[in-house]
Amino acid sequence: MDLVRATYSVDTPGTLETAAEAMAGESSTGTFVPIPGETASLIERFGARIEAIELLETAAAPGFRGADGSGPTLGPVNRGRVTLAWPAHNFGDSLPNVLAAVCGNLTEVREISGLRLEDLSLPPSFLARYRGPQFGAAGTRSLAGIDEPRPLWGTIVKPSIGLDAVETAALVGELAAAGLDFIKDDELTADPPHNRFSERVPRVVEAIDAVATRTGRRPMYAFNITGEIDEMIERHDLVASAGGSCVMVSLNHIGLPALAHLRRHSKLAIHGHRNGWGMLARAASLGVSFTAWHKLWRLAGADHLHVSGLRNKFWEPDVSVVRSARACLTPLYPELGEAGAACAMPVISSGQWAGQIPDTVAALGSSDFIFACGGGIMAHPDGIAAGVRSLHEAWQAAREGIDLAEHARGHPALARAIERFGAMRRD
Repeated sequence: MDLVRATYSVDTPGTLETAAEAMAGESSTGTFVPIPGETASLIERFGARIEAIELLETAAAPGFRGADGSGPTLGPVNRGRVTLAWPAHNFGDSLPNVLAAVCGNLTEVREISGLRLEDLSLPPSFLARYRGPQFGAAGTRSLAGIDEPRPLWGTIVKPSIGLDAVETAALVGELAAAGLDFIKDDELTADPPHNRFSERVPRVVEAIDAVATRTGRRPMYAFNITGEIDEMIERHDLVASAGGSCVMVSLNHIGLPALAHLRRHSKLAIHGHRNGWGMLARAASLGVSFTAWHKLWRLAGADHLHVSGLRNKFWEPDVSVVRSARACLTPLYPELGEAGAACAMPVISSGQWAGQIPDTVAALGSSDFIFACGGGIMAHPDGIAAGVRSLHEAWQAAREGIDLAEHARGHPALARAIERFGAMRRD
C-alpha cells in the first residue's frame, strides 16, 4: 500500500502516545467519541497509523495557547517527534487534500500545545499527476545561455516598487548590459496602476533584445505574474508571445492548485518566490519546515525556489539556509532515476554580495544556484557593472581556492565591494 508520511515536532501536556492517538484519529477516521461506522475494517483501510514516537525532553512551557485560553507560560509539557502514515488512497493524489489531513485540524487538537510539520513523504503517484519542475537547473541554464559550471548571477529590480514601465526597462537594459544572467521583478510589483504589466513586458523584452543584439547575451527575466488564476494565465501568455522565458509567482499567496494549473499550461520557467514563508516557519512550535514545504511546491511545478542566503538580512541562520538549498537539489524519488529527480534550482538571496560567494559554494557543494543580489550590485560604489564584475571575481577566488581578501588585491571591483559591504553584519 502506498503511504503518505509526515513527521512532526509535538508538544503536549499529556503523553506523546495520547497526543499521537488523537492526531491519528482526527486526521483520518475518528472523532471525539467512537461511532458505529468506524469499524475495524474501515480503520484498517483508511485510518492513520502511528509509525514512531520519540520523547526528546520535558519543556517548561507549551508552544501555544490551550483550549481554555491559557497562555504559553503554563507547563510543563512533553516534547518529542511523532510520525504518522496515511493510505495514499485517502487523498486521490491531491496535494490540497493531503494538506487538509497533515496540516489541517491537527493544529486545533486539544491534547496538543505545539505542532510543527518537519518532513513529508509522498508516493511517486503524485509526481505523475503534478509533473514537477519543467526546467529545473539544467533547463534554466539552457534558457539563460549559461553552459559553464558556475552559479547564475542575478538581481532584482530595485527600488522594489515605484518605478514605471519606462524606468523599469531602462534599468533592466543597464543590468543586462552589465552581464547578468538573471533579472526579476520584485514580488511587490505585479500589475500596479503606475507600472502596468501589459506595458512593462514589451518594454523590458525590447531592452533585453537590444542588449542581446549588441553582446550576444540574453539574460532570463522573471516577470511577476502573481494574481487571480485567469490573470496569471493571461500574463504568462503575454510573456511567452513577447519572447520571454520565465515568470514568477508568490507561492504562498496563489496556492498549490493555482501553481499546478499554471504548470500544466506553462511553456516558461516558473520562478517560485516564498515570501510569507516566515509565517509558517519562524515559530519553533508551530508551522512547517522548509524540508516539508518545498516538496509540495516542487511537485506542483516550481523550477526555482528561494532559500534566503548566508549571513542574510532576515532571521534565518546559515545552517537552515544551507539545508534548504541542498534539499532543493536532492531528488524527490531517486528510485525513479532522472524522471524522479524533480529538482528545483535554489535561489540564494537576501542581503547578498560578492563576499558570500565562496562560503555559499563551499557549503552547497554545487554551483547549481541563482545568486541574486539587489543592493549588492546596485549599491556598489563604482556602479552596476562593477557590482557584477565583483561577483565574477569572487567566483574565481572560490573556484581556485584563493583567499577572498588576497584575490581582491588585484581585482578592484571585488576590493571595492569588500570595502563597501564587508563591515556589514547580518547575523
